[in-house]
Amino acid sequence: MSDDSAPARPDPMERKALALLVLLAVLVAGAVTYVLYARGAFEAAQRLVLIVDDAEGVTVGMDLSFSGFPIGRVRRVQLADDGTARIVIDVPLREAHRLRESSVFTLTRGLLGTTHIRAFTGIPTDPPLPPDAERRALVGDAAAELPRLVSDTRRLVQNLTELAAADGAAAQTLANLRDASARLQGPQGALGVLFGNDTDARKLVAAIERTNALLARLDSLAAQAERQAFGAQGLVPEAQATLAQINAALAEARASLQRIDAILADGQAIAGNLRGASDELATLRAEVDANLRKVSRMIDEVNRRWPFAREPALELP
Repeated sequence: MSDDSAPARPDPMERKALALLVLLAVLVAGAVTYVLYARGAFEAAQRLVLIVDDAEGVTVGMDLSFSGFPIGRVRRVQLADDGTARIVIDVPLREAHRLRESSVFTLTRGLLGTTHIRAFTGIPTDPPLPPDAERRALVGDAAAELPRLVSDTRRLVQNLTELAAADGAAAQTLANLRDASARLQGPQGALGVLFGNDTDARKLVAAIERTNALLARLDSLAAQAERQAFGAQGLVPEAQATLAQINAALAEARASLQRIDAILADGQAIAGNLRGASDELATLRAEVDANLRKVSRMIDEVNRRWPFAREPALELP
């Protein structure tokens, strides 16, 4: 019998190729499984829905950051019936405790087109965020501010151009400063700058000079009046001397009156010697009259020398 009826054996190369394909499929499946596991596909997660008006730049797989660390991942982006965008985010249960009822979520877009979703928790003791919670995200778009920034810059450049023009405010201010500097160096100095013209400045200087002269004259008059009133030959020393003389005369008159009182007492005791007592009384009366006339002359002299009195300051009984 011939060997054609024997079964054909598989080629060793085919077996190696088949084994290689099976190994490759296992490796691919393992890599996919590891990637899914690493991305949390098999981990229990809590769903969070963020609502924004514009979800431009948000892609599936984008991270939700908390303090710079990813704690969630965008699973899908939906368009709601009211025209808002709903961003569905899966947050692993091991990271869900970081989100609270008071947590704030932001969606920011940079100037280079990068988009970031961030979560902020100010009060860690607030109740935890419940599953399937829906929150409104705060959107900050730096690119949206560019038109306003360009407009403000254009307006600023225009204002600077107007200020720096030959007839602008800056040129007028410099001219005024130059004029003020020239006036400061002029004969009137700061007064010329203050009044704006030399005429008024000269009037003020003249008024100040007249005031100084008047003050000097007043000082001289005050010194002269002081010398006349309180000097060695002034009115006050003379008045003091006159008053001393008046006091001495009054003392003499008082002594004479005391003697009269004594004589009257003696006269009452000695009723028989009336004639002798009358002679003595006449003599004493003459002395008292003389002393009173002397005091009257002194008072007239005081009134004559003391120019400030309008009425006699001393009156005799």
